[in-house]
Amino acid sequence: MKKWTVPFILFFLFGGTVIGYIVSTQEEANGQTEYTIHNHSTLQDSKISNKTFKTEITLGAIGDILIHDSVYRDARTSDGYDFKDMFTEVKDSMLKQDLMFANQETIIGGTDLGLSSYPQFNSPYDVADALKESGVDIVSMANNHTLDVGEEGILNATDYYKKIGMPYVGAYRSKKDQQKPRILKAEGISVGFLAYTYGTNGLIRPENKPYLVQYIDDNTIIEDIKDLKPQVDFVVVSLHFGLENQRLANDVQKLLADEVSKAGADIIIGHHPHVLQPVNWITQENGHKTLVVYSLGNFLSGQAKLYQRIGGVMQVQLSKTIDENNKSHYNLSNVKVMPTFNYRPDYQNYKIVPLYKANQYGLSDAKSLYDEISDHMKTYTDDIKTVPNL
Repeated sequence: MKKWTVPFILFFLFGGTVIGYIVSTQEEANGQTEYTIHNHSTLQDSKISNKTFKTEITLGAIGDILIHDSVYRDARTSDGYDFKDMFTEVKDSMLKQDLMFANQETIIGGTDLGLSSYPQFNSPYDVADALKESGVDIVSMANNHTLDVGEEGILNATDYYKKIGMPYVGAYRSKKDQQKPRILKAEGISVGFLAYTYGTNGLIRPENKPYLVQYIDDNTIIEDIKDLKPQVDFVVVSLHFGLENQRLANDVQKLLADEVSKAGADIIIGHHPHVLQPVNWITQENGHKTLVVYSLGNFLSGQAKLYQRIGGVMQVQLSKTIDENNKSHYNLSNVKVMPTFNYRPDYQNYKIVPLYKANQYGLSDAKSLYDEISDHMKTYTDDIKTVPNL
């Protein structure tokens, strides 16, 4: 067994007072990589008695980080790029989550490969720094832009993620890298992550390097869940699917989500439509329940249409109870979505803000739009809450 520890300390402020830090520990044993997140936020509910033990954490998720040229131009500084200020208004809501997932839509291949925008993106490494500082613990790399700058882009990106201690999933450096389960732990609860995309915009994945990006394939996903599930308490599957700009899930998305649920996934996080699609619960005949958000929309992008500028931070509570017979019981509950707005007058001064307060940033109908989005996210189920802030 080989172990190594890489500390990353992040102090953040509430009312000018330092209240927390993060330390990530990476361990490799028997080909498995685990990341343990400590003190990302206060343990929310832990109960110990002579009969049972219960612990709870929150899992947060955000949608597409889609770095168009207008976004990276706005982040330009005298000596590089800095995206951190763009997250200031939502940072506290992200840091409150015990574990935080993001869809990094554009490859962070770095400036040496030449920055680029639509239709083939390449973004600065500094995007990852902003995500890290804002509380993101793992990113999906499986999307239709994964191959935009080829294998070199993937190698550069994963090099940098490893450098800053950011786990990634869905695109890999090698077969060995692909075979290492992505498992995050917080407060005694383990969560495994998988990620897949419908395709890569016609760019061909090398036949001898299938690990570079994971495509959606029913049999592969089922087998991957089967392998991962015994190792963790919860399985999260990221699916890059659906039709762009469609505000409701289509039949293909629903059928695939049901198959992934049957295979044992506990949470499905969707993206690609670039607009919010509603949340739902899928219940199988054996009683297994899966939370699915069909699309979390754009979180940060240069896209212009109104609904393309609305995303969200999703939060779900994960609980684990060990009874007097040492049997574990798992539950998902208290699902919340905080709608967000991508503020950027004249494609400058980008800032992600809670939709509810976007009137302070020039969106005159922010309150009515918030109410509309709240109803929209409950199209399939009332068993979620839309909230102004987390």
